[in-house]
Amino acid sequence: MSDDPTVLVIGGGATGAGVARDLALRGVDVALVDRGGLGSGTSGRSHGLLHSGARYAEADAPGAEECLSENRTLREIAGACVRETGGLFVRLTGDDPDYFAEKLAACEAIGIEAERLDGDEARALAPGLSGDVAEAFRVPDGVIYPSRLVAANAADAERHGGEVHPHSPVEGIEVGDGADGGVARVRVGGALDATLEPECVVNATGAWADRIADMAGVEVGMAPSRGVMVSVDHEGLGPVLNRCRDPADGDIVVPHDGEVVLGTTSVPVSDPDDYETADWEVERSVKECAAMLPAVADAPEVRRWWGVRPLYAPDESGSDRRGISRGFTVIDHADEGVPNLFSVVGGKLTTYREMAEATSDRVCERLAIDAGCETATERLPGVDDPAELDALVERYGGANPTDVDVVDAADD
Repeated sequence: MSDDPTVLVIGGGATGAGVARDLALRGVDVALVDRGGLGSGTSGRSHGLLHSGARYAEADAPGAEECLSENRTLREIAGACVRETGGLFVRLTGDDPDYFAEKLAACEAIGIEAERLDGDEARALAPGLSGDVAEAFRVPDGVIYPSRLVAANAADAERHGGEVHPHSPVEGIEVGDGADGGVARVRVGGALDATLEPECVVNATGAWADRIADMAGVEVGMAPSRGVMVSVDHEGLGPVLNRCRDPADGDIVVPHDGEVVLGTTSVPVSDPDDYETADWEVERSVKECAAMLPAVADAPEVRRWWGVRPLYAPDESGSDRRGISRGFTVIDHADEGVPNLFSVVGGKLTTYREMAEATSDRVCERLAIDAGCETATERLPGVDDPAELDALVERYGGANPTDVDVVDAADD
């Protein structure tokens, strides 16, 4: 590229692409770089749940409210990037009825639409649901196709003057000296192969945020954990299934066309690029999900993949990371002597747009740019035409494991 961008966004997952889009819509000169194809990190290796907020309702009401709000927004702006399936929280006969009642009450208090069902009513909505389901309640969960969502955000950023560079890894960051120090230069290799001098840098690399921070001589404090997803052949499920119990392995089933995604586990990792995987994770996820949907126990496996959660916990010392908040944080590194660097960490795929808005607000405040966010009301490009979306996915690096069956199938 011939000119230096005002803002360089590092990381081409949902949040990074969302930041690039948000800033571009505000008229900011922005460039996005990622070391691989877009969405190839955590975003495209998730289970693809569009959260209603019910999963967090009793433990994290503010986080649940964020999910509910963004769920509604994505249904308005994202078209074929999402799928409206609805969801069920199911209680098996051995599960705690008090926990079920507490979660249902918390959903109702927050404003999450929740309809209580007996076991037979639940089985009528979800063919194949276990006879061991004692009761359930309906919630407005759905499915996200992250490859499409990320590509649509990137395309809109470019449509509004931004630049997007997949396969362009950051190789080094130079920070200036003195009281006015900050990121002075960023060396980017790969397809871009350039040294950039942005006025501001956003580190949106998720589980890899510590690596970019280290290059700039600052700290973040990630506590990543891995989780397995297993996709198996299964037709006609309908709603997302959530086991209504304390979060545990194998408590979610996400429907696709002709497949369901089973997940997941939570195992701490120290390196988001280099970690072991274990057969027990697959076996446990299948076994536990089969308690809700028995047919998946013997269903042919289509593919399996692991993703790494971008959990932010600078004081984390324990091995159980399920209790770490799924909320997000925007870190201003000015106190560490790098006043033009921000890191956005934590969060969920469902809340990527809100994360991007909060980050863009901070960047614009730092740059004295008076422009408001438009991403909650402006529809993403191509979302009324799956074929157009999938062409964008191919343009930015191809489909990722979460939705490769849907995106590839649309091209057939």
